[in-house]
Parts: sequence; C-alpha cells; structure tokens
Amino acid sequence: MKSYYEPDDLQKFSTITRVNKPLGDKYFSYYNSVMKAGALSEREKALIALAVAHALRCPYCIDAYTRICIEKGSDEEQMNEAVHVAAGMAAGITLVHGVQMMNKIDDTII
Repeated sequence: MKSYYEPDDLQKFSTITRVNKPLGDKYFSYYNSVMKAGALSEREKALIALAVAHALRCPYCIDAYTRICIEKGSDEEQMNEAVHVAAGMAAGITLVHGVQMMNKIDDTII
C-alpha cells in the first residue's frame, strides 16, 4: 500500500525555494544558524529536534533526525528517552487542559 508520505520527498526539501527563493533562503539561513552548536551542542539540538518531530508527527523529520542523532553520537537509549520526554509533555499538555473542563463543570453546576 502506498503511503501519503513519500520518503524520497525529504531529499526534495531544498526545492521549497523554487516558488519564493528569498523566503526559502531566509528559512534555511535561520535553520542552519539555529542548529549550530551554541549553549547546546549539535547532538543535544538533534535530540530536541527528534523529540519535536515525534510530538508534531512528522515522518520526514523523524527519519532525518534519527539519522542525524546517530551521526552526532546519540545512541538508541538516548533517542528513545527523548521521544518519551515528548510523549510525557504531550500527555501533560492534554491533561492540564482538563482543568478548563473542570472549571466549566464547576461553573455549570454552581
């Protein structure tokens, strides 16, 4: 069965500049600056990116950052832990919105 996501499309990402080169170039310049070592190492930034890729459910980014994490020296246990951090955050974010529900219930009942 063919998937909606085509793995080969990841290799075409640089072509997003085709329609609006100035904005595409600005994005890539910004992205490349962000991903350079600073207060965080490139390895740490790659782990963050991998976690975000899972949280936002981007198969292209999951593929890319799994490879990049390995290249930057992360092991499977570290990558798995980063994904669990993303899952824990997503669960907490969902659950904290339950307070809004409880507030509405309290307003309706009282």
